[in-house]
Order: sequence, then C-alpha cells, then structure tokens
Amino acid sequence: MSSALLENYGERDLALSHGAGSYVWCEGGRKYLDFAQGIAVNSLGHCHPRLVEALEAQAGTLWHTSNLFRIPASERLAEKLTGLCFADRAFFCNSGAEAVECGFKMMRRYHHTKRDTHRKSAKWDTHRKRIVGLSDSFHGRTLATIAAAANTTHCEGFLAGDAGFDQAEFGNIDALAAAIGEETAGVIIEPVQGEGGIRPTDPDYLKQVRQLCDENDILLMFDEVQCGVGRTGTFYAHQRLGAEPDILASAKGLGGGFPVGACLAREAVAAPMSAGSHGSTFGGNPLAMSVANAVVDEISTPEFLEQVRANGAHLMQSLRDLQAANPGIIARISGLGLMIGVFLNVDAGRFIAQLREEGMLVVKGGNNSIRLLPALNVNRDEIDQALAHFARALKKMESK
Repeated sequence: MSSALLENYGERDLALSHGAGSYVWCEGGRKYLDFAQGIAVNSLGHCHPRLVEALEAQAGTLWHTSNLFRIPASERLAEKLTGLCFADRAFFCNSGAEAVECGFKMMRRYHHTKRDTHRKSAKWDTHRKRIVGLSDSFHGRTLATIAAAANTTHCEGFLAGDAGFDQAEFGNIDALAAAIGEETAGVIIEPVQGEGGIRPTDPDYLKQVRQLCDENDILLMFDEVQCGVGRTGTFYAHQRLGAEPDILASAKGLGGGFPVGACLAREAVAAPMSAGSHGSTFGGNPLAMSVANAVVDEISTPEFLEQVRANGAHLMQSLRDLQAANPGIIARISGLGLMIGVFLNVDAGRFIAQLREEGMLVVKGGNNSIRLLPALNVNRDEIDQALAHFARALKKMESK
C-alpha cells in the first residue's frame, strides 16, 4: 500500500479491479459475491447499464457549472424526491455528512428566524440551538456529525466541548424526554441504525419521538443516509415505520455509486434558508444529477420495492434458520428489507475473514456484528449463494 496515503483506514490487503452486478473481482482475478456494495452505496450493483449510460451521456455534454446557474437535472430530481415523501424542498450536496450538516443548520436557522408569536413582537427565538442525538448512532465524520453521535473513538482529539449536542439512549423515550430542554432545537435519529449495528427503531417509539418533538415545538430529523432509497423496501425507511420527520438526510444509494447527497425538508423548515445561507460548489452537479435521476427512476417503482421486501424476507428467514442451528455463533438477527445485521457470539472480524475465504464480502457493524447490504436488485439465486457461503463459514468457525 502506498506510503503517500494517510493511514486513517488502516491496513487494506484486497484491491478490487472491476465489478458487475453482485460480483467483484480482485487484481489477482478471484471473484467475490459482494454483499457490502460499497457500504450500501451501489444500490443497483456494480456498473448497472442504465447508470453507465446516464453517466456517459452526461459526461460527453456538460460536467460542472456551479450553482451560479440553473441545473435542470437537479430540478427534475428535486421534484421526484419531494414527490416520493413528506418533503417540499431539496438541497443537493456530495455526501451523507454534508446532508446531515445541512439539516443541522436548518434546525438552528428555523428557530433563529421564528417569531415569538405568544408575545406578538419582533423578538427572534435564538435560544433554541442544541440538538439531541442517540446512542450507537452514526451521522458522518465532520465535527458536528461526530458530536451528534458522541462516539468516543470518533471524537477523541477532535472536539472542544460538546459543540451544542446532547445525547439520549436509543429506544428510551423517557431518556429522550429528559434530554430535551429549553435550548433544544431538534432531535436526529436513524430510523434504522447502521454503523452501530443494524437495528430498526420500534414503530411505537418512533411515533412517540414525533409526538415529543411536536409537544416541545422542536424539529425531528431522520438520517436515512444508509437506510433510505429503497434499502428497506419502501423508498424511505420511515415509510415502513409510521412517522414522518421535518428534515431528512439522504445519500449513499441515491447515487448508485456516484457521490451525491440530499437534504429534504418541509416548506416551513426550508423557508429560512434564504439566498446565501448555505451552498456547495459541487452539490447538484450535472454528472451526479444525471445518475441520481436514473437511480430514482429504477428504484422507486412499486414492483421494484416489492421485490426488495420479498428478497429481504427470504434472506432474513433463512438467516434465522441458520441462527437456530448455530446459537453458539449467531446471537441474533436484526434488520429491515435488504439491510440486515447479524450479531455474533464470536469475534466479528474473524467471521468476516472466514466469509471472505469462502468468496463473500460483507461489512462490519457495531456491537460485534456484520452487515449484509447487497444490491437492491440482487436475485434469489445470488441470495441463496450467499446463504451457502454463510453456512460453510459457520461450519468452519465451529470446528476452530
């Protein structure tokens, strides 16, 4: 590995040369079944023909203009995304962390510019600026996003103070209520936690969070960077869980492998983001918008999402059958759609290495888990192949 690279990613001994659909090949020529897909990014697998066609067509026409000019493809994508969910407005950026950052700014700006209607004066409500995050969450690697999650490993050596964030225990509504105070502007939550180990929120809990935010006149933001864009079998995960946010961060699968993020919001929340309040040099560029439009067109159909739900149910049940046969290795299975976490009683790193030996790539998660994040258009034969890899890996782990 090159000594010119920053060492923040540690040792990486596998170099991938090319991919097609659910498969990748390394430089040595070995083929792997890819159930990592760039950490839920390649929503339609590697080199999907429709995405390649969209990118090549745009690359030969116009790459970058900046947001000094209209970008018609961004207008089309904004219409599609807002038509698929609660939102009225969209802001485009390049990553999930940027989408979350935009949401944080919206929360604070909303309260900053909201008039104190009770006093019927021109006083600006500037005191609501703190944001509550939840335990085991992950929102990105910027200073604000690591402060929101408060993972000590990510924060060490970077933060001075709490940066305006408070924390509450995931799934504990009483703890969240206790964390909300007079200075709270909003709450951020992942409808399905990803990096911390794949855990869907309980629908009743999510509805209670929505009610709590309404009662305290604060905003609710969903981070759907990993769980959105069809991953759970609805276009956004909260649509399976019965509660709507005021702001939503989207990225990863939205570009199908091309860097793109979006912050979506209700009209009242978006309105204070006036000209000059926020921006991005590359956000919404023609290349990204061309690919993202193709991704949304492909994934948003009822037939496609139904297939995600069906394949997810098959994978989940089959994994639970393996868990029943191997309780000493598999502690529990959790997930929604094609976003599944396997929590282990053995070291997750060792199990990932064993799966790689078998010819399958997966992603490590928090709390000693692995994440299965296949392409959303994965077929049943590929899922059954993954289960066969899994079964062989379990057998070899038992014998060690």
